[in-house]
Amino acid sequence: MAFTFFFRDQQVLERAVEYSLPSLAGRNHPRIWDAGVAMGQEPFTVSILFAERMGHFAFNNLRIEATDVENTGQFRLAIEAAVYPQEELSRLPQGILEKYFEEDGRPGYLRVIDKVRRRVTFQCHDLLSFKEIGHGYSLIVCKNVLLHFQPGERIEVLKMFHRALAPGGFLATEQTQEMPPQLAHLFERVIPDGHLFRKVESGDGAA
Repeated sequence: MAFTFFFRDQQVLERAVEYSLPSLAGRNHPRIWDAGVAMGQEPFTVSILFAERMGHFAFNNLRIEATDVENTGQFRLAIEAAVYPQEELSRLPQGILEKYFEEDGRPGYLRVIDKVRRRVTFQCHDLLSFKEIGHGYSLIVCKNVLLHFQPGERIEVLKMFHRALAPGGFLATEQTQEMPPQLAHLFERVIPDGHLFRKVESGDGAA
């Protein structure tokens, strides 16, 4: 389970949302995949960022599919409850705390509001199965996970993401991991100051 917190690597996540927004327009149920989500802070952050930039009806059609290899009962219940210590939320950008969190009934804890929570679903998935959970994703986010894998495993996981992305879809990865040169024909970097990539169709139709 990876360590994370709300709005971690905020700049790249904001750019990922901005770049992927045009591809969401007109789709009945646009899909986002967030892989390796630990205790859920990252997919809820992504949901908040989209909520800030999308109209009410468009946002209500958004699906964020969050996965992690951890799936014990207590772990799953904790994520789906979306309740976090108030001290953990102290670094949130101005205005976000008041707009997207509410009292949970327990002193010192706040809960992500329903509007944001309902857009995120959780399931168990092992990235090292190299099997995508679906296809046609406009954006895939995978941070603080790939660094734990061997080089060959990272390549296979990235190939899996390529298969899962919609044409022209975007992939946001952790800052510590460069795109392997073997995959240069599958992804193009779209911002100079962060690890955000656009899917390129491979010439032979296979990753």
